[in-house]
Amino acid sequence: MIRVNQEEMEWEAGMTIQDVLDRRKFSFPLILVKVNGELVRREAFASYQIEDQADVRVIHLISGG
Repeated sequence: MIRVNQEEMEWEAGMTIQDVLDRRKFSFPLILVKVNGELVRREAFASYQIEDQADVRVIHLISGG
């Protein structure tokens, strides 16, 4: 089990950040992802594997004027 934005989600071996984003339907183009407090670069989303019991934070970046 992992936590995504403080909600539990079933964990699977080999699960990547991109898998989490797809399953949770995160589609906003400007997001940051932290895993256990560590910022993960966008280009690593498809390869960064999430460990069981991880805390994943998905943050939408919003700008305005």
